[in-house]
Amino acid sequence: MSYAYLFKYIIIGDSGVGKSCLLFQFTDNRFQPVHDITIGVEYGVRTINVDNTPIKLRIWDTAGQELFRSIIRSYYRGAACALLVYDITRRETFNHLASWLEDARQQANSNMIIMLIGNKSDLAKKRQVSTEEGERFAKENGLIFMEVSAKSGEKVEEAFVKSARSIYKKIEDGDFNVLDETHGIQIGYGRSYVGKNQKLPTPTLGGRRSCCT
Repeated sequence: MSYAYLFKYIIIGDSGVGKSCLLFQFTDNRFQPVHDITIGVEYGVRTINVDNTPIKLRIWDTAGQELFRSIIRSYYRGAACALLVYDITRRETFNHLASWLEDARQQANSNMIIMLIGNKSDLAKKRQVSTEEGERFAKENGLIFMEVSAKSGEKVEEAFVKSARSIYKKIEDGDFNVLDETHGIQIGYGRSYVGKNQKLPTPTLGGRRSCCT
């Protein structure tokens, strides 16, 4: 399937917040309640439409354990978007957000979109972090915010589409230079221009270049 762009995503946050479940729900439309702890990084892909433009997302799911933090840092480079995930039923995962955010901003390019995701909204009765707290943290740090349920799938699709739309808007506005591979965006097949301020060479089939591998 042809696509106009490929965006590199990275999912970050503490172990057990549901990062892998979020990925499975989005890419495979399934919930996997029991799975092995992510070792290092894994990834999935899916193509979506944003304003009638096909965009392929390559999503890297990272381990949450401190042991792998040095490995994960290398995956921030060349990412167009980071999904920063916490578990609304475990306050400690919310308390650790500042550390994850600091890592992301130190290692990634300054234009990277960051979306804060409060997962497990289906367990609202066990909530330890209010929606208002999540909204406040996001506002104070310039993040997009949503609460989702990787189990039921509620708002999972919306979260990925909303973040991709933010990246796409930056491209159209000329804020992202897609010829700079550090931005985590590849030109795909089927698109001969980017936006108001940029002219591009002829796209290559599949956008197979090294910046998102």
